[in-house]
Amino acid sequence: MTTLETPGPTLGVVGGGQLGRMLAEAAAPLGVEVVVLDPTPDCPASLVARAQIVADFDDEGGIRELAERADVLTFEIELADQAVLERVSDDTGTPVHPKPSTLETIHDKLVQKRELEDAGVPVPPFRAVEDADDVCGAIDDYGAPVMLKARTGGYDGRGNVPVESKDEAEEALESVAGPAMVEAFVEFEREVSVIATKGYGETATFPIGENVHEEEILRETIVPARSSDAAAERAREVATDVLDVMDGRGVYGIELFEVAGDGTEREILLNEIAPRPHNSGHWTIEGAHSSQFEQHVRAVLGWPLAATDLRNPTVTANLLADVDQERAAALHNVERIHETPAAHLHWYGKREARPLRKMGHVTVCARDDETGVEELLETARSLQEDVTFRS
Repeated sequence: MTTLETPGPTLGVVGGGQLGRMLAEAAAPLGVEVVVLDPTPDCPASLVARAQIVADFDDEGGIRELAERADVLTFEIELADQAVLERVSDDTGTPVHPKPSTLETIHDKLVQKRELEDAGVPVPPFRAVEDADDVCGAIDDYGAPVMLKARTGGYDGRGNVPVESKDEAEEALESVAGPAMVEAFVEFEREVSVIATKGYGETATFPIGENVHEEEILRETIVPARSSDAAAERAREVATDVLDVMDGRGVYGIELFEVAGDGTEREILLNEIAPRPHNSGHWTIEGAHSSQFEQHVRAVLGWPLAATDLRNPTVTANLLADVDQERAAALHNVERIHETPAAHLHWYGKREARPLRKMGHVTVCARDDETGVEELLETARSLQEDVTFRS
């Protein structure tokens, strides 16, 4: 039997960016306190968490202090050091979820793809590459273009380089600057994602979202995705299979390609996995009966998972900094968002605006059964276009 007291259980989070901030917001109503570790003083999560430890993501002393103050450790950024987390957990007895072994798998995209392929999860053709000749060989086998990916690091498109011809192979490898892999280029119908949760003896998935990217950066998520029921069910099945490979409780953002097949069939291929709440799941805060952040808190603490049903059709648009160089963060012209009854503004509390940096998002939810996702998408885009970080 679970008993709540004040103060309640404490969740230690490695990372204090917007995901840590929203985790702390979701934890508070559950009676759960949050302490974050982040190298940036007054990080976004610090304004809503109980406390911040200012330390690097691989600082063993800082992570040890975090573990000593927490009942469970988790992370909201893949830069967390899996070896340090495992060692500190062993020494202090504070469990880590998801497990450091899962973080180790996720860190290296080649290892990730091999393990998933071995488990029967459908993935695009891929291979490791060490030099330009290897990239050219992949183009011979897969056709051009191919997608060159840094095996470690990289997010929001960083570390992903399309290679259109063999002449570009050398330059592309230099831009990746480290161990790399190549994937066959997928001609997809749409990109979708499933926010899936692995709990204590149970799993849960949210309805699939359709993701719109530009310059490899997520711009919008549309729920329900404009997919067939069969494609949506197949995406859920693939996501559930992915959870079987992952070790440890928590939310996983599972990005997928929906590929046109013969006739009306749609093939679902895995793109990438984030072992944490994901940008494409922000819609759940207003659009579902529980948010991905509440689910993550429940899961890592071993509590029962909440309902994941869709409340209403929902669209989320990211607010990216439309600046040419770094400047103090100030979002102008937000009045129309506040005046739109179905719109919800989320400000991440970042102090510096950098080109295309995610600074917040706006979510628009249907208020009646007659409002469809196309209308919501048009509204969300209009609201996003009204605001600016330029003075």
